[in-house]
Amino acid sequence: MILPGASLGLSLSQQHLILFDGDCGFCRRALGWLKARDEGSLFSAVPYQEAPSPPMTPALFSACKLAVHLVQPDGTILKGGRAVLHMLEHTGMGRPARVLAQPPFLWFVELGYRVVARNRPFFGRFLFRPAPRKP
Repeated sequence: MILPGASLGLSLSQQHLILFDGDCGFCRRALGWLKARDEGSLFSAVPYQEAPSPPMTPALFSACKLAVHLVQPDGTILKGGRAVLHMLEHTGMGRPARVLAQPPFLWFVELGYRVVARNRPFFGRFLFRPAPRKP
C-alpha cells in the first residue's frame, strides 16, 4: 500500500522511501500529516510488512518493528528520530530540523522518539488525531 500521491513529480529512484508500521493508526496519521506538507512529492511510503526486497532484508524487517526507517535515493538508511528530522527538514521545517539534528539536541530527539514509539497508542490519543467529522 503506497500512500496516495507517492510517485507524483519524481521517479521512484529519486524519492525517499519511508518504511513504517502499517498496523499502527498513529503511524498512518503521522504520514498523512507529512504527505500533506510534501509539496514536491519527495517521499513515498510503504508499510514495512509489504516492502519489496530490495530494500527490505530480514535485518531491516526486524529493525522496522521498533522504528520508522527512511531509505534515501542513494541507499542510505536513517531510522527513528534522525529519519523524522530528515522528513521535517524537507517539508517546510528546514531550519528547526537542522538545529535539532545537532548534538546535544539530537540526543533528546532520539530519546523523545523512543518514548513516543514505545507508547504509540497513548500518544495517538493526542497527536495526529483524525479531523472531527462535520454533521
